[in-house]
Parts: sequence; C-alpha cells; structure tokens
Amino acid sequence: MTVIVGSLCLLALMSILYSTLRTSVPPMPSSGRSRRALLDCLSDTVPEAPAVTLVDLGSGWGSLVIAMARRFPRHRVEGYELSWLPWMVSRLLKAVLRLDNLTLHRGDFLKADLRHARVLVCYLNPTQMARLCERFDASAGWAGTLFSVGFAMPGARAERTVRVNELYNTPIYQYRLGHG
Repeated sequence: MTVIVGSLCLLALMSILYSTLRTSVPPMPSSGRSRRALLDCLSDTVPEAPAVTLVDLGSGWGSLVIAMARRFPRHRVEGYELSWLPWMVSRLLKAVLRLDNLTLHRGDFLKADLRHARVLVCYLNPTQMARLCERFDASAGWAGTLFSVGFAMPGARAERTVRVNELYNTPIYQYRLGHG
C-alpha cells in the first residue's frame, strides 16, 4: 500500500513539474486578498445581463475560477489548465459545489478558441504574458477585457490598475483588447 501511495505522489509531482517546465508557470494560487480584489473589479465590469462568458487562463487548483462561478451564477465561467492534478482537484471541487455554470478544460489556453469570451482573467508570469500578448496580436476579431493579477502585458497600456492592500501591494491590471 505504501508503494502505491508513494508512486501516486511521485506521479503527481512529476506531472506538476512537467507542466511547470512546459509553461514556465507553476500552479500557484493567487492570494485570498488578490482574489477578492479581482472579484470586486469583475463586479464593476461584468454586466448583470445579458450573460457573458468569463475565462480563467491557467485555472490551476480552481480557487479563482470557482470563486468566479460562485460570484457570477448567471454567467458562464470557464477555466483552462494544463496540469492534470490541479485540473482534477478543481473538477472535484466543481462537482462537490454543484457549479453548473462552470466548465473546466484541460488544455492550453494559448491554443483555445476564446472568441466567445468577453472577460479573461489570469495570474501568469512575464514569459506567459508575452505569449498571451502575441496571441492577441494575432487574434483579429477578438474583443473583450483582460484582467491580469501581478504582471502587466508587455507593450500594452492598462485601462485601470488596482493595488491590493497586502504585503506585496500586488497590482491588478485591466486591459480593453480588440474592437468592440
């Protein structure tokens, strides 16, 4: 039994290491204060009706995407995660909480069709933010709002920046992208 548990733990760690090396982003949750501040920013931006789609790019363990689904029950919420263990944990939490408005995708958001989304959120590093910026430069026709926790989009000017009252004074950047 100990060998099985140890093997499963090793497999889980190897999976997280692999996805971290592949994306250069570990599945690291945002702080509780950052999450609450982002939800408040979303509340200021997301209309009550008609329903819109909100997407968490790199949803990790699910703390933010689940909070979004709970805060905005009338809207469709999606999350994208490459690492299978955090994705499975978030799927389990989704099932336990019975969040019918939440869809969790195991895949690369850089390759996903996001044209249906009007609000994107992310907590990535500068390397992934540069890749995301390239993706939007190549995505003619996509229009919406992007919120980024902690890291700015290179070469883009934020429409609004909110500082979170915490140890690191974390910025939350809001960008209007595309035409629409």
